[in-house]
Amino acid sequence: MIDTVVTLVVLVLVVLFVAIVIARTIRIVPQATAVIVERLGRYSRTLDAGLHFLVPFIDKVRAVVDLREQVVSFPPQTVITSDNLVVSIDTVIYYQPTDPKAATYEIANYIQAIEQLTVTTLRNVVGSLDLEQTLTSRDQINGQLRGVLDDATGRWGIRVNRVELKAIDPPHSVQDSMEKQMRAERDRRAAILNAEGLKQSQILTAEGEKQSSILRAEGAAQAAILRAQGEARAITQVFDAIHRGDPDPKLLAYQYLQTLPQIARGDANKLWIVPSELGDALKGFGSMFNAHGGADGDGAPRRERGGEAPHVPDFEEPVLEDPSAALHRARAEAAGATAAAEGATRGVSAPGSAPGSAPGSAPGER
Repeated sequence: MIDTVVTLVVLVLVVLFVAIVIARTIRIVPQATAVIVERLGRYSRTLDAGLHFLVPFIDKVRAVVDLREQVVSFPPQTVITSDNLVVSIDTVIYYQPTDPKAATYEIANYIQAIEQLTVTTLRNVVGSLDLEQTLTSRDQINGQLRGVLDDATGRWGIRVNRVELKAIDPPHSVQDSMEKQMRAERDRRAAILNAEGLKQSQILTAEGEKQSSILRAEGAAQAAILRAQGEARAITQVFDAIHRGDPDPKLLAYQYLQTLPQIARGDANKLWIVPSELGDALKGFGSMFNAHGGADGDGAPRRERGGEAPHVPDFEEPVLEDPSAALHRARAEAAGATAAAEGATRGVSAPGSAPGSAPGSAPGER
């Protein structure tokens, strides 16, 4: 019985030993991972992705290095600019291990080393810039940080791909001043735009008023021309009708008598002066009641001494001129008169011009 138990214990121990040996012998490395192996305390080799066999109890895995690009964000760091302002800057580093052996043996903790190197380099770079340059020169600061970090971390087996400034926070007083400055700048631009718009509006309004005045003047000129032509035509027709009707002095005297009451009409007329022509009009009017009755014995209208009817001139029908042509002709006449007046003024005021010389003529011409 005791021998059986001892045998089972020994068997179990052997199985455990074999399992441990197998576990230490077989090593599977994932993709994008490197394994540093030491043999008896010294660096032996670097295992890449795949299946590998180790010597149990002699080979030992020292470190497992991730070869993928990694991102680390550092806490905000206070930096003093060249104009003695304290700003808080957050940085983000993108790095990738390129040499697992160097990253394991050249430095104890490369993450901490990168952080401290970033802080010191950032203070050196920003310390030579003022606040405005710091806020507007992110790309320049990123490039300088990346160059310094890449040079320092190259011997550690680390490649710094990118360095980004996540945030730059100036003091609150400076932020308030910057906001006031930007607000004043926006107000200035808005005032300039409003002034430009008002200027354009006034210019367009003035142009519209100018064109409207010109059109109204042209319309008034054409209306005056049409009224003048109409009055001229009416006067011509009345004159033609009077001559065709052959009025005698009796009719004119009768019309004269009808006009006299209209002259005396009105409440303000206190004194009525009889014109001297009234006697002649009454004589002509009295001659209407003579024995002949203003006609010959046969009732025909009275003729002149020669026995013929008075000659009535023939008047042609007046032709109305085109308003636009009349307006153009009036403008041309006005321009010619203005030019003639200016020429005459220059001829009189020109030094050395002889009296009586024509305007614009050379001295001595008559």
